[in-house]
Amino acid sequence: HPVHVTQRGVNHCAIFIDEEDRHRYRHLLQEACAAHSVAIHAFVLMSNHVHLLLTPAHAGCLARAMRSVGQNHVQAFNARHGRSGSLWQGRYKSSVVATDMHLLRVIRYIELNPVRAALVALAEDYRWSSVHSHLARACDQLLTLHPVYLALGGQPDQRAKAYGDWLRQGVGKDEL
Repeated sequence: HPVHVTQRGVNHCAIFIDEEDRHRYRHLLQEACAAHSVAIHAFVLMSNHVHLLLTPAHAGCLARAMRSVGQNHVQAFNARHGRSGSLWQGRYKSSVVATDMHLLRVIRYIELNPVRAALVALAEDYRWSSVHSHLARACDQLLTLHPVYLALGGQPDQRAKAYGDWLRQGVGKDEL
């Protein structure tokens, strides 16, 4: 089953200072998920937390992947920014996504995070999100498009339109 993962900075502190931090995290996430057989379906990298929609191939894969990306990000972040100590507010939080409708809601929730935080007016105006792939504006090698998303249309433009309509319906909602 897919899993919605959230990880926050300790005391709401920044886990990303700049683009280099975000690029490194994406790289570490891609490496860890590939090494531990975890598919990445959606993401948003906010300044002090991340949301991910992941599908582990087997029990234990998710924990190993998240431990790897978490430890490696903290080590690189601390070295780069001259700090020490924990960066994360405890272990990541995760919840199983059991239905197709819940999966679409989770993707929308993740990708509307920057809109709810008043960083951008439109989800597609935020660079550090999977929304660009779901709206067929980019092909992000980090992502494996989920079958539920693919079922929204037979062609990329059909899926993008259906998802874009769904995404806009979620503006102003704080649902999951």
